[in-house]
Amino acid sequence: MYLSPRHSEIIQIAKDRGRVLVEDLAVHFNVTPQTIRKDLNDLCDQRLLTRIHGGALFPSGIENMEYEARRKIASDEKEAIGKAAARLIPDSASLFINIGTTTEAVSKALLDHSGLMVITNNINVANRMRIYPSIEVVIAGGVVRGADGGIVGEAAVDFIRQFKVDYAVIGVSAIDHDGALLDFDFREVKVAQAIMANARHVILVSDSTKFERTAPVRIGHLSQVNTFITNRCDVPAIRRICKDSDVQLIETSPQAE
Repeated sequence: MYLSPRHSEIIQIAKDRGRVLVEDLAVHFNVTPQTIRKDLNDLCDQRLLTRIHGGALFPSGIENMEYEARRKIASDEKEAIGKAAARLIPDSASLFINIGTTTEAVSKALLDHSGLMVITNNINVANRMRIYPSIEVVIAGGVVRGADGGIVGEAAVDFIRQFKVDYAVIGVSAIDHDGALLDFDFREVKVAQAIMANARHVILVSDSTKFERTAPVRIGHLSQVNTFITNRCDVPAIRRICKDSDVQLIETSPQAE
């Protein structure tokens, strides 16, 4: 769904500050409070913000955003990250791809590859890639989450453990400044841990909004991945972890010097 420039800027302000207030936004955009209330109601209806008295919050904490809403956040950045990840993966490689909007962007960028074997617990990825005869798609069994098409649970974990692949492409819900990789669903975390443990090269893909979010369940640590691709990393502690742990950091839109 298209977001107007004002709606996009409201989301960015909410992301930066954690919340927005009707009166402040009315002054900022030089419009009436009634206009801003309608904007916030529209954004909350799309699950991009959470309404509070007098304003709205940027979603974080233990409640994840709706999957379709997450697709709209930083979509251009995710596309660039997807293309950067695809460049690292050669033809005729085997790889895991887990659930997530950024990992979906990677799957889209991989469609011009040939000879791939893709093992995934992401129905959206499987559905996109299955129609390409040069790509073999293997999908995990288990419980399907209705919210996002992720396949989770012990059956999916056991399935993943049967493989040892060349690459794993993983996404996360949040990255703590101490390097912890976080998610919301402990069942998905178990699958992500199995994916990381059974790949020769782990590629973490995440846009920079994940540095500002939090989630309650720990997947692992940034030092456990081989390559981290993001649009921009302005967190000194994260850059230090990458350097100290020999993690290749790729920024698709680095901050200008």
